Amino acid sequence: MSDCIFCKIVSGEFSSATIYEDEEFKVILDRFPANEGHALILVKDHVANIFEIDPDKAGRLFALAAKIAREMKERLGFDHMNVMQNNGTVAGQTVFHFHLHLIPRYENDGINISYKPMDLTDEQIEDMRKKLEMSL
Repeated sequence: MSDCIFCKIVSGEFSSATIYEDEEFKVILDRFPANEGHALILVKDHVANIFEIDPDKAGRLFALAAKIAREMKERLGFDHMNVMQNNGTVAGQTVFHFHLHLIPRYENDGINISYKPMDLTDEQIEDMRKKLEMSL
């Protein structure tokens, strides 16, 4: 897509602090990080969100995320990490090109990623289970 900033980064039109790259993915440091070492794994082809990504590619992306996360942990010395992926504006997506955030976490780093848990009844949980039960 001609107006997608991540497509421009993947193509080399815009520069990035690239820490890894292969034929499918480019891993860059976030330009506006939540914490030191915050990295983004970009798919090279333009896919807007999780609803559009090929499931096999998503599997390869997550396998890469596990490898990158271990390397980051070893090199930066943190013990905790948030792995985030947002889909749609309500979910916090601001760039509509599939990407996965790897955010190193440190004690007292001031980052707060939270939600208010719902208090559902067993009946409500069962109703939702029935709606979502599937065999793939």
